[in-house]
Amino acid sequence: MDNQRTLLFAALAFIAVLIWQAWQKDYVLPQQIQQQVQSEGVNSSTDVPNVAKSEPLPTGVNQETEPKDLALKGGVIEVITDVYELKIDKVGGNIVNLYLTQYPDTKGLEETVQLLNNTPSKTFVVESGLIVQNGESPNHHALWSASDSQYVMTGDELRVPLTWKNESGIEVTKTYVFSKGSYKVDVETSIENNGSNSWSAREYLQIKRNDYADKKANSMIYTYTGGVLYTDEDKYQKIDFDDMEDENLSQEATGGWAGMIQHYFGVAWVPEKENNYTYYTKALSAGKYVIGAYSPMTVVEPGQRKTINSVLFAGPKLQEQLKEIAPGLELMVDYGKLTIIAEPIFWLLSFFYDFVGNWGVAIIMVTFTIKALFFKLSEKSYKSMAHMKLVQPRIVALKERYGDDKQQLNKAMMELYKTEKINPLSGCLPILIQIPVFIALYWTLLESVELRQAPFALWIDNLSAADPYFILPVIYGITMFFQQRLNPAPVDPMQKKVMQMLPIMFTGFFAFFPAGLVLYWIVNNLLTIAQQTVIMKRIESGKEK
Repeated sequence: MDNQRTLLFAALAFIAVLIWQAWQKDYVLPQQIQQQVQSEGVNSSTDVPNVAKSEPLPTGVNQETEPKDLALKGGVIEVITDVYELKIDKVGGNIVNLYLTQYPDTKGLEETVQLLNNTPSKTFVVESGLIVQNGESPNHHALWSASDSQYVMTGDELRVPLTWKNESGIEVTKTYVFSKGSYKVDVETSIENNGSNSWSAREYLQIKRNDYADKKANSMIYTYTGGVLYTDEDKYQKIDFDDMEDENLSQEATGGWAGMIQHYFGVAWVPEKENNYTYYTKALSAGKYVIGAYSPMTVVEPGQRKTINSVLFAGPKLQEQLKEIAPGLELMVDYGKLTIIAEPIFWLLSFFYDFVGNWGVAIIMVTFTIKALFFKLSEKSYKSMAHMKLVQPRIVALKERYGDDKQQLNKAMMELYKTEKINPLSGCLPILIQIPVFIALYWTLLESVELRQAPFALWIDNLSAADPYFILPVIYGITMFFQQRLNPAPVDPMQKKVMQMLPIMFTGFFAFFPAGLVLYWIVNNLLTIAQQTVIMKRIESGKEK
């Protein structure tokens, strides 16, 4: 059995799926979004969370006139920290525009990654506020005030307070607390009741996004974009936009968090751990989607002051920072079903990087390590293929002798395998065992933001982008060609022609893959060629039975 042929056909199917997903992302989704934006408007009242049926939605938001009137009275607050440049809209008191100043959008250019935006075609904003059963409320359509229009971090912490008041003596202060070097933003919502009656409200935290496609993303690589939810009971869940279209989520949990993720970056709200929040999703008009959580009712008596604390994460999916913010938040790094394998691989990759200071060299060292771990399994597989190659001329002779008589041919081949003590299946299991590790490594290299725009050497100055001169893909194709020469050739002429074309086809595919992934496969192929060559020579010389 030609194990390499089986793997190559599986890889072709995998690449075909990637191409289909890329076509959906590049052509289908942008057309759908454009049609939705042109044909529909946003009903501003529907993006406030729907609480229990006995408690109607707040009546303080007039969807026809209030947003327009408030826009004239509002304005934006500019905030600059060591990692952010962002804008807070006084209408709603929410972050509607956010740049990650430490992450260039395109390597070598000054423009940085814009994570949050608020336009009809590209919506990604965070919203929070309070909702009440009756009367006006400081929700994300209300008008907030601030003492300044610009805040700049000069120390280890920057506080940006916004205030909302009503005629009943209720004063709400929402304060964004930014910490130096951190993508964690503490949000303190303080309620002071200076009136004569008790006041009740629920806090809600939500993220609103549409399913826009990143035009600069690699169209050959598919990564998940959509909602994510983590609770102690159900752990990590993906809730994609189709799920939100099909059904509104409503799930109670103590602790946990809700977020929206995309390749390399993400946004999440982490409510108070001790309170029982209701997590929810909604599909809005104009192709927008919401995921969030609302709290139980908070009652503030006259003369009292209460503060609700929550955490906002908005930035690159750096695993060390995510682990410190909330349990399970590091799962925003989407390694898929093989997270349990991918996380140790990333740890190993980081260990080597700390030692050598180059992610490309770290990839090479991880490849050597994985190859060493599976050395004995690989050896067994390669020995099987080497023995198969030695008897290949005799199999061809049997095929010529029996022609189209498949039954007699198979019987003769089984007798040959028995005589030569060859198990044609013995090479399959070692390779199958390694496949999950290879796939996990693929996702590790693809998803880790630490490797984004990381240089290697010479002309490779960005491991997360394709080789600009296609040198690595060509080298990969050459190594694949020589690796095939070490394996038994297919007996069927048509299969033989297909196998001969595969190095050229894969060179074309890999021309669009990130250089870091191609580098891994080149090193892996070179090590495989070296190991197979040694085994083949030992078998041919009679040193291996």
